[in-house]
Amino acid sequence: MLIKSADDKSKRLALLKDLQKSPLLDRRQRDWLRDEQFRLKRGIAGERDAAHFLDNYLRDDPDRMLLHDLRFQVDGEVVQIDHLVLTRGMFVYLLETKNYNGSLRINEHGEFSVEYSGERVFGIPSPLEQSRRHEGPLRKLFERLEICGRNGGAPHIEHCVLVSPSSLIHRPPAKAFDTTNVIKADGFRAWHEKFQQNTGFTPGRFVGALMNIRGADTTEEFARKLVRQHRPSDLLALPEFMKPRGEVGCALHTAAKAYSLIPPRAKQARQGESQYAVPFRRQVSL
Repeated sequence: MLIKSADDKSKRLALLKDLQKSPLLDRRQRDWLRDEQFRLKRGIAGERDAAHFLDNYLRDDPDRMLLHDLRFQVDGEVVQIDHLVLTRGMFVYLLETKNYNGSLRINEHGEFSVEYSGERVFGIPSPLEQSRRHEGPLRKLFERLEICGRNGGAPHIEHCVLVSPSSLIHRPPAKAFDTTNVIKADGFRAWHEKFQQNTGFTPGRFVGALMNIRGADTTEEFARKLVRQHRPSDLLALPEFMKPRGEVGCALHTAAKAYSLIPPRAKQARQGESQYAVPFRRQVSL
């Protein structure tokens, strides 16, 4: 069931584009605005494409709650999650989206890099480790919101990296480094079904899931609790070197302030509202 769609970031894109028109920018400011606009556009495109495949798979599933584009603040830490799936069996899937223009390479040490045009190779932070760093603060949030299984058990968290369907993924031998959880976005359904068959329904985990299983209405309420904790980033925020200082800073500050006066788009109607509780099913949703 689709609970939350991605936030609208069009205002920030427009701001970054318009600020670049100022003749008062120095080279550092101009480069930052251009790079920030490129990163944001690429990130939005990657998350949108991944959301398309996830929505097609999970939008109408009453046993699994789908949330896009979450940002939490937990004890001073900021946790940003591209996509989250919460199931009645208290399985939580954290899905990290990466939109690479080149070929993704992963070596036997778990190091990630991107190759462009068969010539330039750039090392990048591990998106798996990036997702795993979210786990600690997220568990604190689950505990405070009392998001747990029927017997009080904590949710099981699984991490997955989604890349563009057009990307090439060069993997090391499975015995050297397991890349099972790095997949193309259009393959999430197959990955999830295989996960349930090979991992989710081992005897011990199956019994644990049965003891933890929640009703569809309770699971939906847990998901909506998370939405209420969402703290969107400031779409008009600029780094220190872009803030008001002299003539250039005042021009940028004036432009940013003008964008803050633009009325936001009307909020989209809540999607995935359940009008009735789904009866208990024997099969556990993982």
